[in-house]
Formats: sequence, structure tokens, C-alpha cells
Amino acid sequence: MGTSILYNLVTRGVKAPVLLERDSLGSGSTGRSSGIIRMHYSTEVCTQLAWNSYPIFMNFDNMIGGDVAFVKTGFLVSVPQDSIEGLRNNVGIQKSQGIPTDIISREEAQEIAPGFVFEDSEAFCWEPESGHADPSGTAMAYSKRSRDLGAEVLLESPVTDLVINNGRLEGVITTKKRYATRTAIVAAGPWSKNILQKHGVDLPLEATRHEVFYIRRNTDQLPDHPGGADMANLTYFRPEGVDLTLVGNGNAEHEVDPNNYSQKPTMSYVEDVWIRLSKRIPQIANGEFFTGYAGLYTSTPDMHPIIDRVEGIDGLYVCTGFSGHGFKLSPTVGICMAETILDGKATTVDLTPLRISRFSENDLNTISYKFRVVA
Repeated sequence: MGTSILYNLVTRGVKAPVLLERDSLGSGSTGRSSGIIRMHYSTEVCTQLAWNSYPIFMNFDNMIGGDVAFVKTGFLVSVPQDSIEGLRNNVGIQKSQGIPTDIISREEAQEIAPGFVFEDSEAFCWEPESGHADPSGTAMAYSKRSRDLGAEVLLESPVTDLVINNGRLEGVITTKKRYATRTAIVAAGPWSKNILQKHGVDLPLEATRHEVFYIRRNTDQLPDHPGGADMANLTYFRPEGVDLTLVGNGNAEHEVDPNNYSQKPTMSYVEDVWIRLSKRIPQIANGEFFTGYAGLYTSTPDMHPIIDRVEGIDGLYVCTGFSGHGFKLSPTVGICMAETILDGKATTVDLTPLRISRFSENDLNTISYKFRVVA
């Protein structure tokens, strides 16, 4: 988010904008993202953010510059009987935006994923254009282009406080320096809450730990497969390279300290999720564990981000709480954030559903499934 916002500000004519990175680029949630790019959402706002971002990922080198390693795999969603209405709702939203997706039959799903096991009672939808890309590579590409255009990216510069006087932002303080500015965007993921709380901005953000791991497939038995989400067995997955499969789930864990959490996979988690994946893809049981890691989601009560100006503090904006699905939205989020700051309102996508006040107004966004896939 930070590098996308930076790029869109500098291309809109902002002179020498500065990105303050607490460590190295991609060292937080970005570097531990599963990188899946799909448009299957249960709200128009996230669908639009994803769909507007898709052509940028597809044509990143021509539109911005740099290789983000986009790979098209398609995205197959399978749901049990009690989630079929949610599937229909989601596909209806996607089709209303012109996204190529359809509810398909079991037979069609079997043609797309011949190594999978499907039940007669389930329903399926297929997004043929979806895939995955490199989150760290995307951040690096945005950063390089931004610096080429006059922006500044400062690494190992963690923000410790904001300078606010009489309801007006006046500066940002890091461990190294104080920066005078009248505009700042807090896009610090799991560290956003602590920065804002110091000034009475208490957002319902939780930093939660989530794991993913890779299985090396036996390619004689399972040469390839699409990306997808399995609502019955509570997994999401995608191929990686020639013979690897990335797998995770969207189940929330307990809140953790973003400065102190285990980044290694737990074998009990690997065993549990691997068994569940094997129910859908039996041949994956014959694979080998390759590697795994844990990263952080910054979650909100409705699993939707907060993108807004902060009421009562002129010049302060927030862009956080993406709840595990921020990467695929990031190109359009950067565009909309620049519009919000420079034009007073985002016009590429209406961000009203992502305003801060929705929590106090009890006007939360809804999700279609009991299990939330946030890959």
C-alpha cells in the first residue's frame, strides 16, 4: 500500500513525497502474502478495487515499469450446500462489473481440475483470468519507479509518533528524525493501531498470525492445478512454479504483538490443513513438505479495510485493515488514496463503504460465507 500510494502521489505531481519504512520493503505483511489475485468478493467495493487492479498487474511493465511475475492460473471456488446463495450473490456482483466469471457444473469443474474430488451437493464458480504475482516484487517495482520520478524511500525509519497541534497534523517523528509535513498517510498494517491510538484515534484493528506452507507435488500424479478456495474443507491454494502448491486457510487466530510473534510454521497446523486439502485433492497427500512461514493480517470486524481521512485531525489519513487480502487491491487503492488527498474524494472507486465511521454507525460490510477466504 505504501509504495502504491507513493507512486500515485508522485505521478499526480506531488513534489518529493517520502515513504517512511520501518524496516526493509516487504518485511511486514507484504513479504508474507500468498500473492493470489482474484476478484471473488461479496461486496461491490472490494470487487471494484480488485477488478480495477487486475489490468495493472497484467500490464505492469508497460503501465508502471518492472516485473511483478504475474501468472494466470484461474481461480476455482467450491462451496457446500449452505453457502450456495452466497456464491450466487458473489458471482452476481462480479458479473455486474463485467468480470468474466460463471457458476459452473460439477462436470465443468472436473474438467478444469481433473485431480480434484467434488460432491454433487456442492456448487462451483470459475474465474479464468485470475492468478498470482510477487508481492515483494510489486512493492520494489513501485518503489523504484517512484524514486525515478522524484519520491524518496527511507528504510529502517520506524515512525514513533505524529505531531498534532490544534487538530492539525504538523509532522511525523521517526527514531532518526522529525519530518515537518501537513499531510501523512498511516499505512502501517499491524503497526497502524499503536501509532493512531496515541492521538485518540481508536480503530478496531487486530494483528493476527496466519500460516501458509508449500507442498512439493508428485507431478506424475498431479502435474498442475488451478488456484482456488475450498469452503467445505476451509482451505485456499495455488500452484507455485513447476511442482509446488501453496496452501493456507483463512481462520483467524488470536491477536498477537506484531513485534514479537513466531514466523515459523507449526507442524500441527501443517498436518491439519494438509489433511483437509487432501480431501479435495487426494494426490496431494503423496507430496512432500517444502517450507512454510507465518505472517500477519491486520483485521477489522467486517474484514474490510479502512481507507479514509481522520475526522478531527486535518491532514491525517489512514489506509489499513486489509484483513489478509490487500495485495490484490493495492494498485487501485493507491490511485484512490491519491484522489482522496488531492481531489477531496476518490472517484475511481467509491470508498464510502470503507469509511472510519461505519463502525460507530453499525453499518458494517457483509461477507457471504461462514468461512472467509482472505488469500
